[in-house]
Amino acid sequence: MAAMNMLQAVNHALVLAMEENERVMVLGEDVGHFGGVFRATSNLQQTFGKARCFNTPITEQGIIGFATGLAAQGSTPVAEIQFADYIFPAFDQIINETAKFRYRSGGQFSCGSLTIRTPFGGGIAGGHYHSQSPEAFFAHIPGIKVVIPSNPYQAKGLLLASIRDDNPVLFMEPKRLYRASVGEVPEGDYELELGKAKIIKKGTDITLVAWGAQVEIIEKAAVMAEEQGISCEIIDLVCILPWDAEKVCRSVCNTGRLLINHEAPETAGFAAEITTKVQQECFLNLESPICRVCGLDTPFPFAHEKEYMPDHLKTFEAIIRTVNF
Repeated sequence: MAAMNMLQAVNHALVLAMEENERVMVLGEDVGHFGGVFRATSNLQQTFGKARCFNTPITEQGIIGFATGLAAQGSTPVAEIQFADYIFPAFDQIINETAKFRYRSGGQFSCGSLTIRTPFGGGIAGGHYHSQSPEAFFAHIPGIKVVIPSNPYQAKGLLLASIRDDNPVLFMEPKRLYRASVGEVPEGDYELELGKAKIIKKGTDITLVAWGAQVEIIEKAAVMAEEQGISCEIIDLVCILPWDAEKVCRSVCNTGRLLINHEAPETAGFAAEITTKVQQECFLNLESPICRVCGLDTPFPFAHEKEYMPDHLKTFEAIIRTVNF
């Protein structure tokens, strides 16, 4: 075991994957000698050469189109989109090509070996072009998986599993945790199963669900709630597509209440999908309406970032309202 932050865990996973499989290659804007804007790909080009870690032009559509072609021809590309906010020019490639490639060919062709890495979310004073959380856009599309780690241990194990999975994976990294989150990470090779949520803490009064950087937020809120005698069950969703509906619903049937926290705007955020599924499966077990604590339905503000964020205080107040309904 070694102490790593999330950036180091991501880098270590890439090194292991490239050492094990010579078909793994890393591409994106400034990922080569510079190591990417956050340095997640530091030293990969020096270690594995320019043929396996290389810079691309500044064209997200081109990056994903090229990476999809590489995957279809037998390579295992890991494509980096510098910020999730920049992924929208590549939306057509991801949705209409990458996600549908196997289906439209009747299984004759596949680009399932493609992994797309991208940092997302706020908390770094990045303003409206460097702070968005677009995971819900991609959860609507069959054919890809959407994975979001919340700590360094998950980042390494989930990234290795994503690279080796036989489906295209969008691997979204909460950028405000890159250097803030430090934990014990195995130095060897390991994988974490995709599509499985993790119960961080058992509780009896209310289920709290989040993913990525917001997991820490609901943990802080739960500590405050425990001081008021409220027992919180905490679930890290881990994967948005597929998401672990069985584990969440089982928890809600036991606690009778649910609060979902995510940083993206509330309207049509992924919490809406969870809410619908839970009320369908757990209606007779619910003691109060399902609560969502989310970002505001506005562009991500620079000057008012703190007010925008669904922090632990907003979450704590929502827990109290839900339990006392």
